Amino acid sequence: MSHSCSQEARRLVPAPLPTITRTAIARRAWPIIIANAAVPTLGLVDTAVIGHVGTAADLGALALGALLFNFVYWSFGFLRMATTGFVAQADGAGDEAEVRATLGRSVLLGVGLGAGLWVLQWPLVQGYFALMDGSAAVESVGREYYAARIWGAPAALALYALSGALIGLGQVRTLLAVQLLLNGLNAGLDVYFAAALGMGARGIGLGTALAEWATCAVAAVLLWRLLRRRHRDGEPFLPWARIADRARLRQSLAANGDILVRTLCLLLGFGWFANQGARFGDVTLAANHILLQLVSFSAFFLDGFAFVAEALVGGAVGARDPQRFRRAVRLSSELALGTAAVLALGIAAFGTMVVEALTALQPVRDAAATYLPWTALYVLVSVAAFQLDGVFIGATRTREMRDAGLVSLGVFLLLVWPLAGWFGNHGLWVAFVAFVLARALALAPYCRRLAAGLDQGSG
Repeated sequence: MSHSCSQEARRLVPAPLPTITRTAIARRAWPIIIANAAVPTLGLVDTAVIGHVGTAADLGALALGALLFNFVYWSFGFLRMATTGFVAQADGAGDEAEVRATLGRSVLLGVGLGAGLWVLQWPLVQGYFALMDGSAAVESVGREYYAARIWGAPAALALYALSGALIGLGQVRTLLAVQLLLNGLNAGLDVYFAAALGMGARGIGLGTALAEWATCAVAAVLLWRLLRRRHRDGEPFLPWARIADRARLRQSLAANGDILVRTLCLLLGFGWFANQGARFGDVTLAANHILLQLVSFSAFFLDGFAFVAEALVGGAVGARDPQRFRRAVRLSSELALGTAAVLALGIAAFGTMVVEALTALQPVRDAAATYLPWTALYVLVSVAAFQLDGVFIGATRTREMRDAGLVSLGVFLLLVWPLAGWFGNHGLWVAFVAFVLARALALAPYCRRLAAGLDQGSG
C-alpha cells in the first residue's frame, strides 16, 4: 500500500519547467506573430470575394456587418486572456486537473455568451443599424449577413478559450495550425457560397460561421488528445466538481470582468482618436486611418512576445518561482524592445513608401508623411504596455489591468481636448502616445509589488 502511495506521489510531482532562454522565447513568439498576422486576412478574403462577385450593396453590408462583429468579438477577448493566465499558472503548479477545469469553465462561458448573442440577435441588429447611416439596400443585405454569421458566435467565442489554453500550455505551433485552418476554410467556403452559389454577403456570413464551427471542433479535439496524454492525476478527466466550484467561478468571472473593462477603455480610446481625427477633415481622417494600419501591423510582432510572457509568467507564478518570473519578464522584454526599435526605425525610414502603396491620393500621402514620426514614436513606447499586459495576464492580476485602463483613458481624455484644440492633429497624436504610455506607467508600480510578493511567497 505504501509503495503504491509513494508511486502516486511521484507521478503528481510537477515536472521541471523548461529553461527560459532568448532562443526559446523567439521560437515561441514567431508562430504567434504569424497567427496574429493571419487574423486580418479573414476580413481581406471576405472583402476580396464579395468585391468580385457581389454588388456595391453587398460590399457596404459586409463592411457594416463585419464592424459589428469585430467590436463584439474584441470585447469578449477576455476569454482568451484570462484562460491563458489561469491555465499557465495551473500548468506551472503541476495541477493538471485545474488545467482541464479552467479550460472547461472558459469553454462553457464562451458557448454561453455565444448563445446569449443568438438570443439577443434581434435587438442587437435593430439597435446597430439604427445607429448606422447605410442605405436601405445596404441595411437589408447587412441584416442577412448578420443573421447568417451570428450562428457561429458560440464557436467563435469557445475558440477564444481554446486558443488561450494553447498559449498557456506553450502549444503555439498548434495555435498557428488552428488559425491557418480557420483562414483556409473561411476562404474556401466564402468562394463556394458567395461565388458558386451566388449568395452574396449572406454566403460570406454563412461560410465564416461554418468555418468557425469546424475549426472549433478541430481545436477541441487537439486539446482533448493533448490533455488525455497528460492525464496522470487521480481526478476524473472532466473534473466537474472543480469546474463548478463557486470560488473558482467567482475568481474567473471577476478576472473576465476586469479585462472586459480594460478592453472597453482601449476601444473607447481608439474610437475617440478616430472620431476626433474626422473633425479635422476627410484628408486627416484618411491619413490617420492609414497610419493606424502601421500601428496594427507592429502589434502583430509585439503581441507575439507579450503572449509568450503570459505563458512564462503564469508558469513562474504557478510554480512560486521569483527567479523564473524575473527571467521571463527580462528576456521577453529585451526581445520585445529590440523588435519595437526595429519596427519604429522601419516606419521612420520606409513609412512613406508604405503609405504610397496604400493610397494614390496625394493630399492623404502628404498628411500621413507629416504625422509619420508620431506613429514611429507610438510603436516604440507602446512595447512597455504590451509587455506589462502580458505579465499581468499571466499572473491573472486583472484588477490592476482594469485600473490602468481607466487611468490611461482618463489621461487621454484630459489631454486630447486642449492639445487637439491648440495643435490640431499633432496634438491628437501627442495625446494618443500619452494614452499608451500612461497604461504602462500605471502598471509599472504594480509589477514591482508582484515580484516582491513572489519573493515573500517563496521564502
